[in-house]
Amino acid sequence: MITKRTASLAAVFAASVLLLGACSTGGGTSTGGSGSEEQISYEIGVAGLQSQIADIAEFCGEEPIKVAFADGFGGNSWRKTTRAIFEAEAAKCDNITDIIYTDAQADTQKAISDINSLVAQGVNIIVSFTDGGEALLPTIRQATQAGVKFVPIIACPGGEPGVDYVDCVSENVDTYGYGLAKWTIEQMGGEGNLLMTGGQAGNPYSQAVYDGAKRAVAENPGINFLNEQLGDTFVDTGWEPGKTKQVMAGLITQFGSIDGIVADYGGGSVGGIEAFIDAGKPLPVWSANDSNQFACLWYEYKDSQPTFQVATMSSRNWVSIPALHKGLAAFNNLPNDEPSVYNLEIIEDSTDPAKQPVCEPDLPNDAINSSGLSVEQLKALFNQ
Repeated sequence: MITKRTASLAAVFAASVLLLGACSTGGGTSTGGSGSEEQISYEIGVAGLQSQIADIAEFCGEEPIKVAFADGFGGNSWRKTTRAIFEAEAAKCDNITDIIYTDAQADTQKAISDINSLVAQGVNIIVSFTDGGEALLPTIRQATQAGVKFVPIIACPGGEPGVDYVDCVSENVDTYGYGLAKWTIEQMGGEGNLLMTGGQAGNPYSQAVYDGAKRAVAENPGINFLNEQLGDTFVDTGWEPGKTKQVMAGLITQFGSIDGIVADYGGGSVGGIEAFIDAGKPLPVWSANDSNQFACLWYEYKDSQPTFQVATMSSRNWVSIPALHKGLAAFNNLPNDEPSVYNLEIIEDSTDPAKQPVCEPDLPNDAINSSGLSVEQLKALFNQ
């Protein structure tokens, strides 16, 4: 657990422009932390722009509040960055007395135990990357019934937003998978072997990205989608560079030629790039979310590996900010009209002179430039 005094990083919103997406999917009510009889109605599942994220001061309220970030897996730089952004945002409210973090270590049973423990500790608001998906729903419902304002991010766990939990804050994952796959297929000339890599087997986020990629493949009959020979699902890399390298080495041996890759984690992709180099194979077209080393590797190999073109969308660590806002608004019985669905666009494209990959040599390899943290903050974070 940390207190406000130890949360020193300040979160700054990323400046990338996002596209307006789908319509609201319904509404909900907030009963407030004080048990007020008056209920504030709010929309759920609203799509919009990152620029519509409000100042947290609108939602802090005055009552003492305990908040928590319940992570399903905290073992990579994306999770570390997202945690830092959440803690920095929570530290802006003087009445938030406790900021707690838990790491389920990719174990659904531990995730359930973590949530139950937070409820027992009297935590008022839980923001959670619910990697366990629908297996967590009974526990989430129990937390909600106990008065906790629960807000999943990225991997929405099913159930009914506005009833089982406050809302789920994420990018439009299907659009993300479709957009990256479409770009990758275009750079492949509409032919060849395509592969999609994801995180732990069964996680709903990677599955949604995979479903979006499949839509793009269906529009291009010249594409051989290798995943269909691997159980018709994403490749499990554990979102870790070391495991990605190991898995990719095996796939290179199995298939011989891989012409394009869609990945839902750019930081893990660096291990896959190493596998191709070690195997003496040409680097394929590669799309992912942004990571400093992923961009820097393009500059390292772009002259010697002409087939190696890259594109990224924002790693959107900042979704923990509106998620916290929504939890605070629900607890304090305040209106909140911030979007909960964000449609992302390509922010780096090695084939577009106006969107060249951003490599910051002074930053650690794991740094995420679209996170919203400054260069100085990222240096401090990864030097901890």
